[in-house]
This record gives sequence, C-alpha cells and structure tokens, in this order.
Amino acid sequence: MFDTMTMTKVVGALCGALLVFLLASWAAETLYHTGPSGHGDDHAQQAYVIEVEGGDDAGAAVEEGPSLEELLAAADVDKGAKVFSKCKACHKLDDGANGTGPHLYGVVDRAVGSVDGFAYSGSLVAVADTWSNENLDHFLANPKSFAPGTKMSFSGLKKAKDRANLIAYLQTIGG
Repeated sequence: MFDTMTMTKVVGALCGALLVFLLASWAAETLYHTGPSGHGDDHAQQAYVIEVEGGDDAGAAVEEGPSLEELLAAADVDKGAKVFSKCKACHKLDDGANGTGPHLYGVVDRAVGSVDGFAYSGSLVAVADTWSNENLDHFLANPKSFAPGTKMSFSGLKKAKDRANLIAYLQTIGG
C-alpha cells in the first residue's frame, strides 16, 4: 500500500506541522500573554482599574510587615542587582548615560528631576524634592500612583523586599 519513501514523507510532514504549531503557539503566548507571569505572581496584570469609594483604605489595612528601615537593613545587594534587570531596558547606571529613562548613577538622595539632558514629566518634581529611600520605595511600588502623569510606564514592584533590595543596590552605584 505505502512504500518506505511515502511513509517517510507522511511522518516528516506531521513532524513539520507539529513544529510549526508549537512555534506559533510559543510566539503567540509571548506576544499575547494573559496567564500567570511565572515571577511568583499568581494573577494576570489587571488591564484597568475601577476606582471605588473607600477602596484604597481597605488595601492599606491589609499590608502589615517590616518597615522600610528593617527591610533595608536586611537587604541583599546581589538580589537587588537581579531586580534591576527589570529596569535596565530603560535606565543606565553610567553617569550621564540616559536611555529611555534618566541614568540612575547616584540616584539615592539625588534631587528629583536633576539629570541634565533628560526631559522629565512635570509631575515628578511636584511630588518630591529628593530621591530618598522612602520616595524611591513609594515610586517603585506604583509609579503612576506616586506621580500621576509620569512618563514611566513600568507598573511597579509589588514586593517590599524587592524594592528594598533594589534601593540597597542603587545605593552602591555612584554618589
């Protein structure tokens, strides 16, 4: 009925079709990811926020834990360097080397909006004078909430420990 060459062609066609299907599935998942991120976050990122009266108060009462000072005292600079990998697409660490965002050389305790040659959104300067540990923590937690109208499109670091590790790492860069 089938000779060896025909059977080889059929099996090769099936394997090729399976490979194309798997590659297309992988590419689509990469482009249109809607499931868990695989970064310890079991929820997909929310596409929009519906604001309700008193909604902020309920979430604030739940978040109990160590203070920023305690987290910074126990911070791991090496883990902060790994967290910085989320930032390096837009920010550089070299003095004066701006990317999409301003350089972060000596950012801790630097005046907000003070990098020459970078066009900041006006909302940053209005909310803080310097990038203190506390201001960095609040900004990194939710940039759009800390400085409404900011050009920074990053959604924020939800884990306080990650923010503390990143701040500890940034303290070692310049300044």
